[in-house]
Amino acid sequence: MITWNADQQALRRGIGRWSEKLSRGHIERDAERVFPRDQWKIVQESGILGLPFEERWGGLGQSLLTTMYVLEELGAGCRDGGLNFSVATHMVSSGIPLQKFGSEALKERYLPGICSGQTIGAHAITETGSGSDALAMRTTATREHDTFVLRGSKSFVTNGPVADVFVVYARTHPDGGPLGITAFAVDRDTPGLSVGSPIATMGLRTSPLGELHFDACRIPVSAVIGRIGSGFLIMEQVMKWEILCSFIITAGQMRNRLDRCVAYAKARHQFGSPIGSYQSISNKIVDMRIGLDTTRKWLYDTAERLTAGENVTTDIAIAKLLAGESNLASALAAVQIFGGSGYLTEYGLEKDLRDAVAGPIYSGTSEIQRNRVASMLGL
Repeated sequence: MITWNADQQALRRGIGRWSEKLSRGHIERDAERVFPRDQWKIVQESGILGLPFEERWGGLGQSLLTTMYVLEELGAGCRDGGLNFSVATHMVSSGIPLQKFGSEALKERYLPGICSGQTIGAHAITETGSGSDALAMRTTATREHDTFVLRGSKSFVTNGPVADVFVVYARTHPDGGPLGITAFAVDRDTPGLSVGSPIATMGLRTSPLGELHFDACRIPVSAVIGRIGSGFLIMEQVMKWEILCSFIITAGQMRNRLDRCVAYAKARHQFGSPIGSYQSISNKIVDMRIGLDTTRKWLYDTAERLTAGENVTTDIAIAKLLAGESNLASALAAVQIFGGSGYLTEYGLEKDLRDAVAGPIYSGTSEIQRNRVASMLGL
């Protein structure tokens, strides 16, 4: 069991003070399907974007565990699931690879803006023909003297339509395998890069999703993150952080939903009794609590093991499975507990359900996670 110190608790309380401003109008923004620029400015003011980054870049220099602890409170307080998802993608999927593997020049160029939120980041891995099978990517980066030329396209790029910089993974060796992929930092205004319009989605509607197209997009060799051929190793590291940070936000959302359901089950009366007194309702709430506690335990325990340098391949897969599927079950139960009210947009629970459907899909589907655990068992 983790004991959080006074500084960590203060950081967590600090983000809680921004919850009302961040949540204001979340239902209307979801209906409009637009990236909330005003709320992004509030995120910038809160300082949360700098949590895991070194102080020399304007960050707060916090550990993975502390970052997660604060992000959980963001999930509990901010009702805009899309905004939360964009925050995690910006911090982890673009900022972390640059801090952990980028050259000093790349860090100096991008990390101050990422820490402040002035520069919005995204990462581009997925392609139309290669979802969870990242090694099947077809986008290429061909070396020509002191430049690389990118050709191909990327899909399902979170923050894509609004991002200023992209961490792009492309094939630098024609043969398959993990050593044939390289990561690059690519500016939005680079000639040959075109960014598609936002794609309409079922949920997480305030987190814009789009496509990237590379038509002989020329970038300098200095844009390489890490070493040539190290892209898959970088991706593996980043995905661990992405799952832990994204889904601890999910745990915060589950906590908020559980509290709402407990309060509603006490206040709502049917047939002369509060609905929470009926076993069919109370059991749903108990299952929500079990799902929340199990999710939190797996995420924090896995983060501790990752920080200690242990192999967490199986742990990450299990934690991701539990978090995504428990959140979906929680959201569905909440709609049922609230009944007709849960079906109305004004309560925000149907929005939560639509958002939750994405959890078992992004960052590797539930099916892929089960396959991964099975392979670690020798099956």
